[in-house]
Amino acid sequence: MLEPVLVLNANFEPINVCTTRRAVGLLLAGKADMVVNGRGHIRTVRELLPRPSVIRLENQVHRPRPHIKLTRREVFRRDNYTCQYCGKREGNLTVDHVVPRHMGGQHIWTNVVAACPHCNHRKGGRKVEEVRMHLLRIPREPPASAMYIFGRHLNDYEEWEPYINGW
Repeated sequence: MLEPVLVLNANFEPINVCTTRRAVGLLLAGKADMVVNGRGHIRTVRELLPRPSVIRLENQVHRPRPHIKLTRREVFRRDNYTCQYCGKREGNLTVDHVVPRHMGGQHIWTNVVAACPHCNHRKGGRKVEEVRMHLLRIPREPPASAMYIFGRHLNDYEEWEPYINGW
């Protein structure tokens, strides 16, 4: 009952991922329709309910365009868990400010990168040019596309692919 279910808006735009329990509740309340049943059934005392994989809301939900929040996890994900100075893929990455905050650098997408502890210590509180280091990629805000937001689930749930790639 805790498996993820892709929730589509009335126009088939992916808007959320919820649990199977929540999805079944929306189906029983008549607020959503099942689009894909890729997981079998749920047996209750009285009936056999389909276990949804993708549901679509009955009514259109108007919401602002999503933005990716600036968190450590999202910085690592944007940078593909790779140090942006030396290219190592280590498990103990840190977040580094390209222009240090004490020099006026802000905590925004275009000023933070993933760095290994060695490179972060070597750079210290100085600018990249001062220590003769260079970035592998220029940092920028990741796209708020459905593929970026929900794409990490595609390895486990292939049936979501047509709904995510279409947006």
